[in-house]
Amino acid sequence: MFEVNVEIDEGNVPRREVMKAPIEEMEPYRRTVGPAIRQFVRSTLRAAVNAAIAQQLITFSPAAHVEPDAGKRPKALVWTEERILHWKRTGEKPSSVMVWTPEHTGLFLDHVAEDRLYALFHLIAFRGLRRGEACGRKWTDTNLDAGLITVAKQLVVDGWEVYEDDPKTDAGARTIALDSDRVQALKQHRAQQDKDREKWESAWAETGRVFTKENGELLHPANVTRRFIELYEEVGLPPVWLHDLRHGAATLAHAAGADLKDIQEMLGHSSITITADTYTSLLPEADLAIAEAAARLVPRAPATSENIAPEAAPEPGDAEKPGPESVPNGADPLGEISEINSPSAHAPLTQTAPDQESEAE
Repeated sequence: MFEVNVEIDEGNVPRREVMKAPIEEMEPYRRTVGPAIRQFVRSTLRAAVNAAIAQQLITFSPAAHVEPDAGKRPKALVWTEERILHWKRTGEKPSSVMVWTPEHTGLFLDHVAEDRLYALFHLIAFRGLRRGEACGRKWTDTNLDAGLITVAKQLVVDGWEVYEDDPKTDAGARTIALDSDRVQALKQHRAQQDKDREKWESAWAETGRVFTKENGELLHPANVTRRFIELYEEVGLPPVWLHDLRHGAATLAHAAGADLKDIQEMLGHSSITITADTYTSLLPEADLAIAEAAARLVPRAPATSENIAPEAAPEPGDAEKPGPESVPNGADPLGEISEINSPSAHAPLTQTAPDQESEAE
């Protein structure tokens, strides 16, 4: 932390002394943030003080000399069996951003199929909505007949207060296609919401939101996160954040053949660099398929019995010639190197064209 030491005299008392006591009485801000968030806070602070300089409220920028740690985005990793075993033994996560395998995601969704937030988790896990975008969804921005949803608003948490705001970036305002499973899940959710509306009658809070409490009131995003953690812990799944389901959606789309541009538009990123560096992780199965396809690119001659010459019977007078044990493997006793026809142990014997998913990677 640093102190903004700007002295503006009010009589005989510097302004910083006037502000010091109220600041010290404030409750400590206990949330731990990483290097990336600190970089963001610094850039925001610099913009604010630069605006103050332009208005001649201060003469220099105290934030100009602040040098926080480099804000490197964490790389998402997939929960493999080895990583799960290490986590169970030590309690350490390999990365702050972890992604479930398709089997983990399927197990979770099967477990929460009867939960009232099932359709919300389903939507985040497959189409990568942000938590605030999912909680802020409106039926007027949802067209189930066409299988399309429009991300137009989101719910933002400020302290504990919740308010509606525009998407995080301009690219965040987007239209996302829904497959038949997502459409069916939302239709079932709407039917349940209609039953809740009839049950609560005049006490129903008509917010127009897709996902609400039983009485129609807004969902608090923090409570959605808390419920998510409770549900996956019930079936013993390795820990992930609700936001990590968004990473998982990108990974699933990537493994299914979507290119980075498609994934960028689905997630609503302003830059494809963020998509490439942070939000796509290779599933082990996809990585293996790429390795196999790469190996098949190198043509090799098949090993057959015709390639192996029969051993010739020794002729008279050959006793003085050096024997096989006196020359290097594969070398002719007369000094010439014979052709090697043995196959490589690291590549298949035949060549096939790589699949499109491998080329995209």
